[in-house]
Amino acid sequence: MSIFLNEQSKIIVQGMTGSEGLKHTRRMVASGAQVVGGVNPRKAGEQVDGIPVFGTVVDAMKETGADVSVVFVPPKFARGAVEEAIDAGIPLAVVITEGIPVHDTAAFFTKAQRSGSTRLIGPNCPGLITPGRSNAGIIPADIAEAGRIGLVSKSGTLTYQMMYELRDIGFSTAVGIGGDPVIGTTHIDCLAAFQDDPDTDVIVMIGEIGGDAEERAADFIKASVTKPVVGYVAGFTAPEGKTMGHAGAIVSGSSGTAVAKQEALEAAGVRVGRTPSEAARLVREVVAG
Repeated sequence: MSIFLNEQSKIIVQGMTGSEGLKHTRRMVASGAQVVGGVNPRKAGEQVDGIPVFGTVVDAMKETGADVSVVFVPPKFARGAVEEAIDAGIPLAVVITEGIPVHDTAAFFTKAQRSGSTRLIGPNCPGLITPGRSNAGIIPADIAEAGRIGLVSKSGTLTYQMMYELRDIGFSTAVGIGGDPVIGTTHIDCLAAFQDDPDTDVIVMIGEIGGDAEERAADFIKASVTKPVVGYVAGFTAPEGKTMGHAGAIVSGSSGTAVAKQEALEAAGVRVGRTPSEAARLVREVVAG
C-alpha cells in the first residue's frame, strides 16, 4: 500500500521537452516510475527517449491511460497547463513549478475543487515518491528505501533531509505539499490518507512558520489520528514580522510562530523535534517501541 501513488500509476509530464522537465523525467524513469508520455502542443508526434509527446492532456490520457500529470511548465503558462489537466479529468496533478502568481493558483485550486475528480499537489513542491515503486516529481530516488514511515512536508529540502536521516527504516510514501500560501493537498489530507494506509506505521509531519496549517493539523490529529505522529516546525530562530523563504512563511505577533505550532502539536500528542535530526531521533524511538 501507499498513498496517492503506486507502481500502477501512469505518469505524463507537461513540459517534458523543456530542460527541467526532461532532466527530471529521466530521473523518474531511472527510478522505476511508469512515465508514459509528455505533453507539448508544439511537439506532438515526436518522441523523447522513446516516450511519445502528445499535443494535449486529453490525447495523452486517451492513448496511454495516464492517471498522473507532473507539471514542469513555466509560471506564466502554469495556470493554463493545470486547468487543461483538470478539464481532462486527470486524477492527480503534481505541480512542481515555483513562482506561480497566487491568483493563478487560487483559480486552478478552485477549479480542481469544483471538478471533484482531480487531486492537486503543490504548486512549488518537490512532488511525491513511493520508494521502489513510483516517483512523481523531483525527489531523489536513491536517498531512502521502502518502509513504513509516512512523510508529509511543506519543505522540499527538509523532505530530502528527513528521508536521508531515516533511510535505513524507509518510507511508505513521502509527499512534499509545497509552501505557497495556496496549495492543493494539505497536511490534513495526507494525515488522513496515512491514517487509512495499513502499511504506514508512523507519520512524520514537517511544517514551518506562518499561517495556521499546523495548528489545524494538530486539531485533526487529536480528533482523528491514532497512529504516532512526530513533527518538526522550521523557523524556531526566525525574527518576528519578516517573511522567510516560502511565500507563506510570515509571522505576525504570536500567530504562526514555531513555538506556537510546537505547543499546538504537543497538546495533540505529537512529539516535536526542535531540529530535523532531533525529529529523526524521535521517530527512531517510536519505531523501536
